[in-house]
Amino acid sequence: MNPSKVFVFLFLVLSSAAIFPGSRASDPDALQDLCIADTSKGIYGTKVNGFPCKEAANITAADFFFTGLANAATIDNSVGSTVTPANVDKIPGLNTLGVSLARIDYAADGGLNPPHVHPRATEIVFVLEGELDVGFITTANKLISKTIKKGEIFVFPKGLLHFQQNNKDKPASVIAAFNSQLPGTVSVAAALFSSSPAVGDGVLARAFQIDSQEVGEIKSKIAAKKK
Repeated sequence: MNPSKVFVFLFLVLSSAAIFPGSRASDPDALQDLCIADTSKGIYGTKVNGFPCKEAANITAADFFFTGLANAATIDNSVGSTVTPANVDKIPGLNTLGVSLARIDYAADGGLNPPHVHPRATEIVFVLEGELDVGFITTANKLISKTIKKGEIFVFPKGLLHFQQNNKDKPASVIAAFNSQLPGTVSVAAALFSSSPAVGDGVLARAFQIDSQEVGEIKSKIAAKKK
């Protein structure tokens, strides 16, 4: 990884809303310099579209700092990938700022970030290591896909179904940037087959044109392997 390239990439992503007058972050613009997330207040405290604000006297540099993306994460699940978020839950200083990052690590030989959507953000990924097959599906059911390599970038539009898979024999990793402090993730398979309460077998059987026994088998596999 070339540190200068990563710096330029992140700088452009995080500052784009300020550079272009006609653009804006997905989250509402902040009306104050800082609003450090104070989760200790729960539902109380001054409310914004996010978390209540910490008292100014209690703000420290630690509210803006995170080391969690520095190293590859352990992959111990059935799909072969691990997402390490750097969002407002990890960095309280991101509250109201409309940006966040994540690191995604993929196992060799098929490591998959399964089809999912981010309801509150567009995603842009920068390949740190390896090679990935990536794609998203439009509302017209058109697949837009490409193989991306180290140093390359790919964009997934807000709210569209997308995925990444490592089909090479070496691990891969990316840094992902989002125009939301908490983009949210809905993984299609997990949402449909392991929700609580459960989606009815009849609904799933008809939607996927399979029988109830097959629905049960899929549910049992996802529940057993879910991490």
